[in-house]
Amino acid sequence: MKLTPDIAAQFAGAALGHVTREYPYKLDHVLLGDHDAVPPRMLHPIFFGSFDWHSCVHGWWTLLTLCRRHPDMAEAEAITALADSSFTTEKVAAEIAYLDRPMSAGFERPYGWGWLLYLHQEASRHGDKPWGASLEPLARTFAERFKSYLAKLTYPITVGTHFNTAFALTLAHEWAMHRDSELLTTIERWAEEAFSGRSDYRGWEPGGDEFLSPALTAAHLMSRVRERADFTPWLEAFLIDGGQIDHMFDPAFVSDRSDGKIAHLDGLNLSRAWAFRALAHKIAPHPRLPIFEALADAHLDAALPHVTGDYMGEHWLASFALLALLEG
Repeated sequence: MKLTPDIAAQFAGAALGHVTREYPYKLDHVLLGDHDAVPPRMLHPIFFGSFDWHSCVHGWWTLLTLCRRHPDMAEAEAITALADSSFTTEKVAAEIAYLDRPMSAGFERPYGWGWLLYLHQEASRHGDKPWGASLEPLARTFAERFKSYLAKLTYPITVGTHFNTAFALTLAHEWAMHRDSELLTTIERWAEEAFSGRSDYRGWEPGGDEFLSPALTAAHLMSRVRERADFTPWLEAFLIDGGQIDHMFDPAFVSDRSDGKIAHLDGLNLSRAWAFRALAHKIAPHPRLPIFEALADAHLDAALPHVTGDYMGEHWLASFALLALLEG
């Protein structure tokens, strides 16, 4: 399954509508005093739209990725114009200023941090545009926060929601490969310390409102930090030899897509598909490769028809679908 022009237009239409839409009950619009009783766009002049800050960030990643891959799509002109007016030095400075406020040390940690680095990575691929250069100070700010955070994070957070450590580090790892050798080394050492000794996974999946798999996010991160010769035996001991791959990963059923938490399960199917595709690519050739490929397809088939249609999923699912469709 690939990213077709029709799917790209569907995703772009959804994301373009949401990155500039201020949801009336902005979840991360924290009020520290009367001076903060202002519209979200006053505190976050770039990432004010969508349901929350991080969804706006990866909505932008979706738009820029689609614009680069399908420059002739009808939405490309509007995306480019909006990016030109959004990714400015002044607006980036205002986003950084928010991070300097009291009580902002843990703002969007680590999920939004990872996505911001991933967005900067994509923005930098548009060589004729200043978007990457404009966003770089904000990306560097979060890179430094990752270093400080990992220095004191004794245990990985393995829940299937925004606090998951491995998912954010998978995004950050790609950025660091090209821009920050210190962060790259920090991530790889931390991942080895956190997950190298894990085997025979015995977690319960899925949780009722998860959009990430604790097992697959850890495996995905390890696939990025290890070479195939070292990674494949680890994955066999972690998920294959005990039969977990054979019985634990049926696509999740979503009972109510208008419920924002239950709608997370569509995201779980998409993030699992992304992980299965990445793992299949890493271990190939392998006797169990067909099951990884089949699981990736099954999870995509379960979720792709529901990327748009209800705001609770539509404001973020296209990003996860795009991760899966572009993997490999």
